[in-house]
Amino acid sequence: MELTIRYFAGARAAAGRTEETASAGRCLDELVGELVHRHGDRMAAVLAVASFLVDGVACHDRRAPLPAGVTIDVLPPFAGG
Repeated sequence: MELTIRYFAGARAAAGRTEETASAGRCLDELVGELVHRHGDRMAAVLAVASFLVDGVACHDRRAPLPAGVTIDVLPPFAGG
Protein backbone atom coordinates (compact mmCIF):
# COMPACT_ATOMS: atom_id res chain seq x y z
CA MET A 1 0.00 0.00 0.00
CA GLU A 2 1.88 3.01 -1.31
CA LEU A 3 1.44 6.58 -2.35
CA THR A 4 3.40 8.58 -4.91
CA ILE A 5 5.34 11.74 -4.12
CA ARG A 6 6.12 14.10 -7.00
CA TYR A 7 8.74 16.81 -6.58
CA PHE A 8 8.87 20.16 -8.38
CA ALA A 9 11.60 22.84 -8.67
CA GLY A 10 13.75 23.06 -5.51
CA ALA A 11 12.11 19.97 -4.03
CA ARG A 12 13.20 17.98 -7.09
CA ALA A 13 16.75 19.25 -6.66
CA ALA A 14 16.78 18.40 -2.94
CA ALA A 15 15.43 14.89 -3.55
CA GLY A 16 17.60 14.24 -6.59
CA ARG A 17 14.62 12.76 -8.43
CA THR A 18 11.25 13.73 -9.84
CA GLU A 19 9.19 11.23 -7.85
CA GLU A 20 9.29 8.33 -5.41
CA THR A 21 6.93 6.21 -3.35
CA ALA A 22 6.25 5.87 0.36
CA SER A 23 3.95 3.81 2.56
CA ALA A 24 0.36 5.00 2.82
CA GLY A 25 -1.71 5.31 5.98
CA ARG A 26 0.34 8.01 7.68
CA CYS A 27 -0.40 11.70 7.84
CA LEU A 28 1.45 14.41 5.92
CA ASP A 29 3.45 15.49 8.98
CA GLU A 30 4.74 11.92 9.39
CA LEU A 31 5.52 11.67 5.69
CA VAL A 32 7.49 14.93 5.83
CA GLY A 33 9.55 13.48 8.69
CA GLU A 34 10.35 10.40 6.60
CA LEU A 35 11.35 12.53 3.60
CA VAL A 36 13.68 14.62 5.75
CA HIS A 37 15.22 11.39 7.07
CA ARG A 38 15.69 10.09 3.51
CA HIS A 39 17.06 13.29 1.96
CA GLY A 40 18.56 15.41 4.74
CA ASP A 41 18.81 19.06 5.70
CA ARG A 42 18.36 20.52 2.23
CA MET A 43 15.04 18.73 1.90
CA ALA A 44 14.05 19.85 5.40
CA ALA A 45 14.53 23.47 4.37
CA VAL A 46 12.43 23.01 1.23
CA LEU A 47 9.62 21.14 2.99
CA ALA A 48 9.41 23.80 5.70
CA VAL A 49 8.14 26.32 3.13
CA ALA A 50 6.49 24.01 0.58
CA SER A 51 2.82 23.60 -0.23
CA PHE A 52 1.37 20.12 -0.67
CA LEU A 53 -1.35 18.89 -3.00
CA VAL A 54 -3.09 15.57 -2.37
CA ASP A 55 -4.51 14.34 -5.68
CA GLY A 56 -4.48 17.94 -6.93
CA VAL A 57 -6.20 19.48 -3.89
CA ALA A 58 -4.38 21.71 -1.38
CA CYS A 59 -3.76 19.85 1.87
CA HIS A 60 -4.94 21.86 4.89
CA ASP A 61 -5.12 19.02 7.45
CA ARG A 62 -1.59 17.73 7.85
CA ARG A 63 -2.79 15.12 10.42
CA ALA A 64 -5.32 13.38 8.14
CA PRO A 65 -4.29 9.86 7.03
CA LEU A 66 -3.00 9.60 3.46
CA PRO A 67 -4.68 6.64 1.74
CA ALA A 68 -2.99 4.26 -0.65
CA GLY A 69 -2.91 5.33 -4.28
CA VAL A 70 -2.91 9.10 -3.75
CA THR A 71 -0.34 11.39 -5.32
CA ILE A 72 1.34 14.05 -3.19
CA ASP A 73 2.78 17.04 -5.08
CA VAL A 74 5.52 18.95 -3.24
CA LEU A 75 5.51 22.57 -4.43
CA PRO A 76 8.16 24.92 -3.07
CA PRO A 77 7.55 28.66 -3.45
CA PHE A 78 8.20 29.76 -7.00
CA ALA A 79 10.01 32.99 -7.89
CA GLY A 80 8.50 35.47 -10.28
CA GLY A 81 4.90 35.97 -11.11
